Amino acid sequence: MATPPPPAAEPTASTPPQSSAPSAPQPTPRIGLLPALGVSLSAFLLFGLQLAGWGHGLLALSLLGAFLVSRELGKDLSLIGLGIAVVSVTSVKADVDWDRFFTIGTVLILAVTLPLLVDRLLLRRRAIRFPWLSGQPWNRWQWGYLIAVPVLGWLLLPYYFITSGAYENWPHITDAGALGRFFVGVNFVGTWDELFFICTCFALLRRHFGLWTANLLQATIFVSFLWELGYQEWGPLLTAPFALLQGWLFTRTGSLLYVLIVHLLFDVVVFLAIVHAHNPGLIPIFLV
Repeated sequence: MATPPPPAAEPTASTPPQSSAPSAPQPTPRIGLLPALGVSLSAFLLFGLQLAGWGHGLLALSLLGAFLVSRELGKDLSLIGLGIAVVSVTSVKADVDWDRFFTIGTVLILAVTLPLLVDRLLLRRRAIRFPWLSGQPWNRWQWGYLIAVPVLGWLLLPYYFITSGAYENWPHITDAGALGRFFVGVNFVGTWDELFFICTCFALLRRHFGLWTANLLQATIFVSFLWELGYQEWGPLLTAPFALLQGWLFTRTGSLLYVLIVHLLFDVVVFLAIVHAHNPGLIPIFLV
């Protein structure tokens, strides 16, 4: 009698869910890191330093180099570059006036949807995906982190915004309508961050590079965007670890829902802290 095959091993917390595993089309030569780094640095020039000519030039040169290294690398970096180029057509500096509210929102939506449509309709593949759930229950450390995130934000964010003066990069809001747009905008941008930086940039980079190489590359784009948005002064000391943690969490959980909840919990505190900084005493829950 034939011996039955052993049962499949149960997934563990240390095993990344199947849905988050990158599907590299072929090994990417090490020199492929140079054009990938160029794409990330183009975002730093465009968003961080506001050097449009140099940024677009570096982006175009990097994409050309990517195709010379590998056709698949060129395709994936082109999708990232497309999103970066779309965002660069307008300033993303925080503004809640109606015209800027809709302009920035439209640009950010296009920066996610255009690479997705090119991936699906032109390249006829599914390299960009939005895995809402991994199929695995969240464990204790994941639930614990969800509790820790707003607590850490409550401790750190008011101190950062007030002592650095970075809160002044957001408008001083006095009426309820603008306050509502500000709240919606903060949460919209937080959601977009995960769709573009994690599910698009990070996921595409993971098809060619290891976890931390891809994570550092996406974090460079992420932090550069947040700098233009308003997280300046010593803000990168907060935003860089946050961007790296989001990439690592997405790899570990395979769940867009989880990293999105983490981000939005943090952004609720961002909203409250900025309003508090502009209006001392209005929200008496902070230590600073």
